[in-house]
Amino acid sequence: MSQPTVLPSTVASTQGRATGIALVLGSAVVWSFGGTLARFLEIDDSWIIVFWRSIFAALFLIAFMLVRDGASNMSRLFRDMGWPGVAVGCCFATASTSFVLALAYTTVANILLVQAGVPLIAALMSWVLFREGVSQLTVLAIAAVIAGVLVMVSDSLTGAVSPVGDALALLIALAFACATVITRRYADVRMTPAACLGTLIAATIAATQASGFAVTPSELGILIAFGALNFGLGLALFVTGARLLPSALAALLGTVETVLAPLWVAVIHDEIPRANTIIGGSIVLFALFAYLAVELWRNAGCAPKLEQIRVVLDKTGQNLEADRATGKNER
Repeated sequence: MSQPTVLPSTVASTQGRATGIALVLGSAVVWSFGGTLARFLEIDDSWIIVFWRSIFAALFLIAFMLVRDGASNMSRLFRDMGWPGVAVGCCFATASTSFVLALAYTTVANILLVQAGVPLIAALMSWVLFREGVSQLTVLAIAAVIAGVLVMVSDSLTGAVSPVGDALALLIALAFACATVITRRYADVRMTPAACLGTLIAATIAATQASGFAVTPSELGILIAFGALNFGLGLALFVTGARLLPSALAALLGTVETVLAPLWVAVIHDEIPRANTIIGGSIVLFALFAYLAVELWRNAGCAPKLEQIRVVLDKTGQNLEADRATGKNER
């Protein structure tokens, strides 16, 4: 009786890499609507926004895990995530809370500029802590992305420095880079519960700081979309995809959010971006698309060769079995 054929591990890793790229890109697209949704809110207390956004994100993630894993398996995933999951949850809580608070102290341009360094920070952390190599192509793409974002925000950068705002922006970058590296390092740990934990931590902190929780019905509807779809869905996509990719690549793909965010604001709120924003965004997109094109070309050239090797090995095995059977019959 013939045995089922198992694809080589390299082919499986190639397929996993493509899936990871698609999921992380999807998370960046979802997150890019955050600024557009926030523009609809007229809530003065940032902590109220953090609270409701985190609550609805947590509810979405819980529902997502119940549908995907079931109640008993969801409980097991929370228990099995261990300290890596707790660390990732704390990182997401720190990044999401700091982002909303930073908007009150500094410009979006300053925040985006600091966040453009996330791929570089993640690459350095992965190399220093775990000796995870970074290809020259990835380094070039990271440099191009940083240059593109610098062009994008050059018109908006101010000479005034806000120590609080810049510190929060740096904290966002460090926290997100740490979450990316840990998710990749512990790829066998499902990090959706960790993302849910992060939203609950953020909601708890915000509840102690908010001046109240009352919002209008229209604001509540926006907060549901802001939390469940923008924050919760984005987290689910990211933690599922980042475990399949090198840390630097996952963080690099996340910079698509930086390019798309001004586009949605322009389309929905009729705020036409400046020329430098368009030029810088084009540089970032070109760098990312060029990088992905090379990756796909490499994979397309590798997978068929591996498949040919597998076919040859299968035929060789069949021939050996036939020779053995012939030898037994002759005896």
